[in-house]
Amino acid sequence: MNTKINTLAIIVALLAGSHAALANLKWEQTQIELHPALGETKAVGSFKYHNDGSQPVYIKSVRTSCGCTTTSPHKEVIQPGESGEITATFNIGSSTGLQQKTVEVQTDDPKTPATVLTLRAIIPQAVELRPTFVYWQNGDPAKPKTITVKLAKETGAKNLKVTSSSPDFTAKVTSIGANEFSVEVAPRDTSHAASSTLTIQPENGGKPVFATARVVGPGTTSR
Repeated sequence: MNTKINTLAIIVALLAGSHAALANLKWEQTQIELHPALGETKAVGSFKYHNDGSQPVYIKSVRTSCGCTTTSPHKEVIQPGESGEITATFNIGSSTGLQQKTVEVQTDDPKTPATVLTLRAIIPQAVELRPTFVYWQNGDPAKPKTITVKLAKETGAKNLKVTSSSPDFTAKVTSIGANEFSVEVAPRDTSHAASSTLTIQPENGGKPVFATARVVGPGTTSR
């Protein structure tokens, strides 16, 4: 009886090993880095694969890491020798800087049942600020503080428009280089608490960015 059980176990193991050796889904790459141009709304990457084995590979599921990333319709069965791809689309929206999204692909390939595909997108900013917050303590001299602004060359703008939400602060723009400006922000009076939101954007329109200026009480530095 034990001999039969052992024999059956060996056969099952051999069959499993045979399938493991025969099923083999190879990915051309599992990470893609994209550099969409300023103003583009989507970043799209295609992950190509090939079934190098002699058995079909079944895709069980494809899941993205967030709702802002979608995948195109894909094959559910990849036959031996067949190639294909899974296309991932990241909807940029208001995102800037490095964005990393993943797609997890589950298959019946016993060697690699799960593969994580990574889409890295570096989204340019039309307007970059350094810093985004300036402040004065109550009673400080009302001296200007500087916010440095850099415009992406793709904006085509030669000048900068800055507006303050409060008359308690002034803002003066000076060009300091190619597509780079300094904004000198100053409170009219530091004897009382005050705050302003500065709206900064290229003169020819485009998406604005915001900075904060504030006069705060003694010992207070937070926003």
